[in-house]
Amino acid sequence: VHFMIQPLAYMTPDASVQGFIDLPEFPFALEPRICTRWEMQRYAREAYEAGIRFIGGCCGFEPYHIRAVSEELTAERGGFQPASGMINWGACLKKHTKPWVRARASKEYWQNLKPGTGRPYSSSLSKCDQWGITAGHELVHQHEEETGEAELKKGLDFKKRLVHKGVC
Repeated sequence: VHFMIQPLAYMTPDASVQGFIDLPEFPFALEPRICTRWEMQRYAREAYEAGIRFIGGCCGFEPYHIRAVSEELTAERGGFQPASGMINWGACLKKHTKPWVRARASKEYWQNLKPGTGRPYSSSLSKCDQWGITAGHELVHQHEEETGEAELKKGLDFKKRLVHKGVC
């Protein structure tokens, strides 16, 4: 039996019932949540140790994520390295003029980094929409035409009731 995994490349610990589509950033502002190459290497190692042998990627995956998976599992793939060689975990930083940058020249530093978004006053996690509805609910009926005013009002009224109840 072979196991395969095709994860998202976003950090979404605050996602709820329907996953990352419940986040207020979905679908056009998820970039601050993209996993680093180091997080993807850790993920690849954990997946491999759990018995997964086919590791791919889905939404948010970038070429450097696939490279990170490949680099992390070099030995398991028979020692074949990507064309330009292995990431050297910042060894090139050892020659930097600033000592605080030289201190970043290690695997441990990059594997334990908790990157910021770089956005002033950004919250650490978003508050999910938490509508609490999934497939089968009348408000998530798929249709080709645009949502009309009456249907939009119905959805917004539903959300207001949730807020009033303290659910959101």
